[in-house]
Amino acid sequence: MSDDIFQGYKGQALKVLQDLHARVWGLVRMDTTRGLFEGTILPRSESDDDQHIVLKIATGYNIGIKVNTIRSITELGYQKAHYQIPEKEFPYSDDKPNVKLFGTGGTIASRLDYRTGAVIPAFSPGELYGAVPELADICNLTTDKLFAVFSENMGPEQYKTLAVAIAKEIRKGIDGVIIGHGTDTLHHTAAALTYMLDDLPVPVVLVGSQRSSDRPSSDAALNLMHAAYAAGHSDIAEVMVSMFGPTSDDYGFLHRGTRVRKMHSSYRSAFRTIGDIPLAKVVQDGVEMLKHPYNPRRRDRKVTALPYFEEKVTLVYYYPNMMPDVIDCLVDNGYKGIVIAGTGLGHVNKPLYPAIKRAVEKGVAIYMTVQTLWGYVHMYVYETGRDMLDLGVIPLQNMLPEVAYIKLGWALGQTNDLGKVNEIMLTPVNDDITEREPYNGYLIYQGGVPEVEEFIKKFRK
Repeated sequence: MSDDIFQGYKGQALKVLQDLHARVWGLVRMDTTRGLFEGTILPRSESDDDQHIVLKIATGYNIGIKVNTIRSITELGYQKAHYQIPEKEFPYSDDKPNVKLFGTGGTIASRLDYRTGAVIPAFSPGELYGAVPELADICNLTTDKLFAVFSENMGPEQYKTLAVAIAKEIRKGIDGVIIGHGTDTLHHTAAALTYMLDDLPVPVVLVGSQRSSDRPSSDAALNLMHAAYAAGHSDIAEVMVSMFGPTSDDYGFLHRGTRVRKMHSSYRSAFRTIGDIPLAKVVQDGVEMLKHPYNPRRRDRKVTALPYFEEKVTLVYYYPNMMPDVIDCLVDNGYKGIVIAGTGLGHVNKPLYPAIKRAVEKGVAIYMTVQTLWGYVHMYVYETGRDMLDLGVIPLQNMLPEVAYIKLGWALGQTNDLGKVNEIMLTPVNDDITEREPYNGYLIYQGGVPEVEEFIKKFRK
């Protein structure tokens, strides 16, 4: 057999495939010391070991079979897989709202590259319709691929490009906008667009998926359907994030762009509204409001784009024994703004005081948030907080640290007048600062507690 049918296999695994006359993309039955397995032999990553053969089984999951357990391999069929989904022209209907989907990349628009074993941005927005034809029942969808990057590569230039593109589409008459985005920094982009798009007349919905489209448990399709309904039919003219509500497929949540955060690395229900409740629940054909008031949809298409951002802004997560040279280094390198995520009610250690004082004297804007995420900065309670107020550190109440970083970059992108910057930072926008947190805005279920375990048993059998 030629080497091209053993893609990525080497050493012991390659020898087993050759000896047993098996090939990549063959549908096989493997007799092993651990039982019989059926599936399609997949290529291996170039960096993987030589001790396993990988099968994609009927459920869609991939499993590794240790080569020293294999007794025999019987090929039942052969069909080389093609993982590219063809683009399809979206059907148009006069009775459906018109929605624009901007693609930026991320897992919601990705596939597995078996050569490297990595998930890579691969699907264009047009291909998403090929993968999720149900979208045609919800809206008329047009697409534009602005970027093809993972979300860690999103930043101010992309935020500004997105804001301008979205404003342009709204002025042309679109009924709603979806942004396909990687989940890791989706909440940063949601905050940026909240500030850069003033007085929206239609919904702008960011959506991603925690699990890639080739996985049986992928949330990509359902998240897209929820986002399409929210963009085309909901009455909420705000920047929102649409992601799974519970870990099941029951419904999604619409989170306000300034109060949402990714809170789990892999759960499908990773996104939570922090210090408040979500705006709404969303299913494929309906939206149930959970929070009032909100900015309602309007008939006009007037929107102001404010695509400003000062890149010399940073977010510093305080930790015990942080040295003053951390702050000094930022100032020496020309940083104009620093957001601190402080401990407790908004504290740092005393050795930082001289560095903070020097920074403020040089005109650096310094703001305090809390790394607890829930709760408020209270700098009048303890001596530490009072000292920092005297140094010129400004508390941001219950603004989330990442949101504060984005807002400070946006504010300094418009003006160097620190008085005006402070006015911008302390003026609430879409609940980035709230007067109080509701009683049910802080709920963390701790496993092991008897009453919590009883509650969980009602839903997890």
